[in-house]
Amino acid sequence: MAAAPEKTTSIKQAPERSVIPERLRVPVPDFRNLGAILRVLGCGNLLMLLTVLIRTPHLREFVYHMTVMVGRAELPLMALSGWLYWLGPWLNRLHWRDLTLITGCMAVALAIIFQTWILPAVDADAYLRGLLWAAGSSVAVMAYFRWRQISQMPALGEARILALTARIRPHFFFNCINGVLGVMRSEPKRAEQALESMAELFRELMRDSRELVQLCDEIELCNRYLELERLRLGDRLNVKWELKHAPLNAQVPPLMLQPLLENAVCHGIEPNPEPGRILVRIIRRGNMLDMRISNPLCPGGGRRAGGNRMALNNIRERLALFFDMEATLSTEEQDGEFRVRVRIPLRKEEK
Repeated sequence: MAAAPEKTTSIKQAPERSVIPERLRVPVPDFRNLGAILRVLGCGNLLMLLTVLIRTPHLREFVYHMTVMVGRAELPLMALSGWLYWLGPWLNRLHWRDLTLITGCMAVALAIIFQTWILPAVDADAYLRGLLWAAGSSVAVMAYFRWRQISQMPALGEARILALTARIRPHFFFNCINGVLGVMRSEPKRAEQALESMAELFRELMRDSRELVQLCDEIELCNRYLELERLRLGDRLNVKWELKHAPLNAQVPPLMLQPLLENAVCHGIEPNPEPGRILVRIIRRGNMLDMRISNPLCPGGGRRAGGNRMALNNIRERLALFFDMEATLSTEEQDGEFRVRVRIPLRKEEK
């Protein structure tokens, strides 16, 4: 009896409707981000400059016409930026077409308000030109944002984040292996427990690193790392956490604190024969999450600067990918300590 022919599916077949994965859609700008608002103001002022350059027949009249243009358009532009910031969470849920339409309507409405009651237009032609300029400039700004978002598609950002994270993981891995090797013969039971902890730890590290994680999960990962480092350093490693005012459900980039702690261990504890303390202090300051890590300087005040700079630059780049201009990372040496401070916007997981 002949077997029924097996059905095959051609790889050229395509579904009737093409569904774009969510992460490949062009995201709309986050107008609650300082960088987005500054770009709105910058684009608006650049359009004013170009408009005056085109309309002014003689350069000697440029200052006068530019002053008039700024006087009539700067306040509406700032008001539009305020509206975009206030409506940011709602605007983030819109598609580009709706966002462009609503932004254009807001710009025209502000132009009507200012030209009717605050700075009345000279004549009907000037009034109409003001409305057309407001609508056209808003469309141009949205077109700039769309171009910028397309040029920095999430797929590119995700690839860079994954690549940057991969630079950290090998150092982490080899340090952990060295710690286990150090106690394998003298304390085999402890080494076995450490290997189990490593397995659990790297299971967490293998998760998707493109999205933000909860602060409490990041702290737990750091504690696992520190326990493994204590295999090598013993009582020389002392870490104090100050988390009384820390919002543990805040969202942070994955593998952000761990490399900073690894730097503190590598440059502040390991080269020092005496016990040292690492202080981690995390608090909320308004709408910002403030994280500070301090460790003792190496004997003689030196630091292995190469690896330290790579890790810090790595984290700076990832912070820029996640938070644009709103996140900062700064360092200083003071009172025999090396201090790192990271400030990011406070975002909490929605329940």
